[in-house]
Amino acid sequence: MNRITRSRAGRLVKASLSPSPEVSPSPVAPPPSSSSSATAVQVTTQSSVQAEREMRQSALQDLLQQLRVHKKSPFSSAAASLTSAFEAIWANRTRSLLTMLGIFIGVAAVIAALTLTQSAGAYFTNLIAGLGANTIFVQPGTLSGRGVSTKQTTQSLTVADVQALRKVSHITILSPSVSAGVQAVYGNQNWKTRVQGVTGDYQTILDWEMAQGLWFSTSDSDGARSVAVIGDTVAHNLFDPSHTNPVGQTIRLNNQLYRVVGVAAPKGGFNQDDIIFIPFKTAQARFGFTNSVNAIVLQADSSDGVNLAVPGITAALERMHHLPKGTPDDFTITTSQQILQQAQQGTQVFSILLVSIAAISLTVGGIGIMTREIGIRMSIGARKSDIRNQFLIESLVLCLVGGSLGLLGGLLGGYGMTVGFGFPMVVNATTVIMPFIVSSLIAIIFGLYPASRAARLDPVIALRRSK
Repeated sequence: MNRITRSRAGRLVKASLSPSPEVSPSPVAPPPSSSSSATAVQVTTQSSVQAEREMRQSALQDLLQQLRVHKKSPFSSAAASLTSAFEAIWANRTRSLLTMLGIFIGVAAVIAALTLTQSAGAYFTNLIAGLGANTIFVQPGTLSGRGVSTKQTTQSLTVADVQALRKVSHITILSPSVSAGVQAVYGNQNWKTRVQGVTGDYQTILDWEMAQGLWFSTSDSDGARSVAVIGDTVAHNLFDPSHTNPVGQTIRLNNQLYRVVGVAAPKGGFNQDDIIFIPFKTAQARFGFTNSVNAIVLQADSSDGVNLAVPGITAALERMHHLPKGTPDDFTITTSQQILQQAQQGTQVFSILLVSIAAISLTVGGIGIMTREIGIRMSIGARKSDIRNQFLIESLVLCLVGGSLGLLGGLLGGYGMTVGFGFPMVVNATTVIMPFIVSSLIAIIFGLYPASRAARLDPVIALRRSK
């Protein structure tokens, strides 16, 4: 018996009411062919690739979500940039160490150079200031175009010149000077030094203080007496071994006896303390300086009077030496201000040279800061601001750490050099602030600028350049 039934698809079909016959089992399917097997493998491979892509997309979404957290909180953005910078520094430890080493060497060299030149400048300034601001020096010979003194075959300065210069306006006092090498002896001690014959005004002109005793008097000078004022170096070498007070003792200079009347206070520099002063007329009589003098030291009435006195000195000496107009002078006039300017120019040139050499190390260290990892960060969706912030922080950390260590190293190096040269240690605010300014500039130039420029590139191009 048949009946009409409705299938699940909604179609009408005829179904039999009689029992359905026994269903025979389906025959076993034949084994798949080689083409069917390859198709199955291909389907499996595509499924694996699709799953891997889905995993990568999920990880990328998570990373992008972390990078966008800064929208919610600026503090979290700064913390993320700081964390990324430190992670990058730690991941590239060798590069970071070499970068900091280059900055350390450069900053240390700059600080040491500045410390040395500033200390040398202060030393020469104090030394020249001890000569007196109103002091004028006249020496035989003339200066060539390169600043080298050309000595004359005969002594161009004489005692008559000294008398003529006393009449020059704006000159208050002056002293001739003659010098010679001597062997000083006291007891069993002897010391090779030089003796300088001057007048009593020499102490006043150079403001030379006394450590012990007194300078020889005008009567000692006029009477050509055998008295001496010894320098600090001579006093230590002759009298320290026997622990004897030099004042009142008798020393022998080239087999001639002199009584020590005073010990000059130390001035330092250029062996100024390794000297023995005796009266000018005594030196003329004992050492054969009959008419010539080695130098004339003068004092003007004021600092403005120095510039006014120099033309008068020049005219007087040209007249005394009978020099025709246009003929080079056979003498040289130098003021203390000129000596100070020459010393300052020398220290400035020396400072520029040392700083320029040190700048090479700073440049090498700065190049190490520039990185090629920007493409990777851009390829995973990092923003331009994220890249700039991270690389700026990374550069600042490397530069500030290297600069701080360089500051300590430079101060230690500068201290060692100043002590070795006998200069006073001079450290000012510029010396301390300089490494941090330089380090910040290096971070901006070699860190921020390349990162900002690369952040504007296409991610594909940036990623290709990072390989």
